[in-house]
Amino acid sequence: MSVMNAIHRLGFECAVTDNPEDIQKAEKVILPGVGEARSAMKSLQSNNLDKVIKTLHQPFLGICLGMQLMCDHSEENDTTGLGIFDVSVKRFPPSEIVPHMGWNSLDDLKGGLFAQFKSDDNIYFVHSYYAEISNETIAKCNYILPFSAAMQKDNFYGVQFHPEKSGVAGSNILKQFLNL
Repeated sequence: MSVMNAIHRLGFECAVTDNPEDIQKAEKVILPGVGEARSAMKSLQSNNLDKVIKTLHQPFLGICLGMQLMCDHSEENDTTGLGIFDVSVKRFPPSEIVPHMGWNSLDDLKGGLFAQFKSDDNIYFVHSYYAEISNETIAKCNYILPFSAAMQKDNFYGVQFHPEKSGVAGSNILKQFLNL
């Protein structure tokens, strides 16, 4: 609901659905993620959305767990992902303070999502697992180690952070996506 509320605050309309036909017809698709990888993948599979998502041509944004599910594999309950991003999702070392919760900066920004991002902007994170750095990384963050804060491949975008909870900076990123 917080993503939907953020979209409405930006002046856009949206609907929440797990109907494959509605998703295929949508101008843009957002997969927010809360919870754990295996249960979320089972939910996608139960509605055949794991197959539908990979065929989409419109802009698609995975948020937090949504981005992690777009990867090949997650260490969280040994879960096979959608395979859109050719990268693994790993757990932060348990000897450190996990989850990574709070505000952090982004580095090495690439692409249109970050057109209005300022060097002193911070973004809100809550996660215990991270996507490794890859060729598809368009923003990095450093918490314990460097990881992919955002990724892109063709029409597929993923962000590890919560733009809907990241104030003006997050709203600007969501707006850039919605204006693609």
